[in-house]
Amino acid sequence: MKKYSKILYALPMVAALLAHSSCQANNHVSINTSTVKVLDIPRFMGKWYEIARYDHTFEKGMSHVTAEYSLEPNGKIRVVNKGIKNGKPKEIVGKAKQPDPVEYPGRLEVSFFLWFYSDYYVMELDKDYQYALIGSSSDKYLWILSRTPELPKETLDKLLANIKQRGYDLTRLVYVEQ
Repeated sequence: MKKYSKILYALPMVAALLAHSSCQANNHVSINTSTVKVLDIPRFMGKWYEIARYDHTFEKGMSHVTAEYSLEPNGKIRVVNKGIKNGKPKEIVGKAKQPDPVEYPGRLEVSFFLWFYSDYYVMELDKDYQYALIGSSSDKYLWILSRTPELPKETLDKLLANIKQRGYDLTRLVYVEQ
């Protein structure tokens, strides 16, 4: 009976995960989430400042947000996100991988919890890897990243025009205090 109670205990969790997955599958939107055709992973590594984002629960109210990527010997990518929330430093460490570098070089998958990965689409990238536009397969996530705490106005305006052309709602962007 004990082995069955473990299975019964796990069933609600499995059902919730399946329901969440099927809901996510229906959240695909008709926005342009095409990605870059070339992503040089070693060049992408390093520190990125969050210039703007769509707000979501895990970053709500955060300022001074950065993401730092480093390549591990096993080929995986270490991700360290940092920021300030309510005057206190916050940090979370995760991992990323490039599931299909040949077919979809601009698509990564990122995980901050066990084996649950979320898609991470590098939709635009400066030729010198100085700024990037990151999204996902849904309209819930969007980030503008830069190697510096601020972007020149012309660059930001160009990215905002591209975001709008892709079908994203500019009014949802939260500009991050750096």
